[in-house]
Amino acid sequence: MPKPESCIICTFGAPVLRKKASLITEFGAQLEKKAEQMLQSMYTANGIGLAAPQIGESIQLVVIDLQLEKSDETVILDGRTLPLQLVQPFCFINPNFEPVNDVKLSEEEGCLSLPDVRGSVSRFHEIKLHYQDLWGAQHVLQCRNLFARCIQHECDHLRGVLFIDHLSKTERKDNQALLEDIKALGGQFDYAILEDY
Repeated sequence: MPKPESCIICTFGAPVLRKKASLITEFGAQLEKKAEQMLQSMYTANGIGLAAPQIGESIQLVVIDLQLEKSDETVILDGRTLPLQLVQPFCFINPNFEPVNDVKLSEEEGCLSLPDVRGSVSRFHEIKLHYQDLWGAQHVLQCRNLFARCIQHECDHLRGVLFIDHLSKTERKDNQALLEDIKALGGQFDYAILEDY
C-alpha cells in the first residue's frame, strides 16, 4: 500500500473533539469511502480505533481494527458467535452501547488525539452495542475485553469526551505539561511524517 501524503488527526485543543457528533442519516457509497479513508488514517497512525471527530468531522462514525495477529476472541454479532478476527475491521454508524453487567476493569489507555499521553481508565468489561452499518442496516454486537474498551473509548469521542476526562486528579496533573505541549500543536498532527523515522 503506498505511503499516504498526509494523515492529519485532530489533537487535544481542537474544538471538534469537544462537540457532540451528529447522527448520520445518509448511507451508501460516499459514507463507505469516508470509512475507508478513516481506516487508512488509523493504520498509518498505528491506531486500533478512530472516530470521525478525530479527522475533523462531527458525525457518528467509528472504525476499529484491533490488528491482533493471533486471537481466540469471539464476538456475538446479530445472535451468531464469530471469531473477532473474521469480522474485522468494523465500521460503526450511530453506535450506542449498554453494559452486559456491572463488571468494570481499569486499564491503561492512549489516544491518537493525545500523542504520548497514557492513563488508567475504568470501563465496562462486556458490552452490547447497537449500531448501523455503512448501508443503514441495524445490528447488535456483544463483545468484551479490549474490543469493548476500544468501542467505549471511541463512543466517548462522539459525545465530546476524551479519555483524560476519566483520569484521576493525580494522573491528570502528571500529564498536564504534556497536554500543554499537545495544545501547542495547534489542534492537529500529521502522523504520516512518523513513517519517515
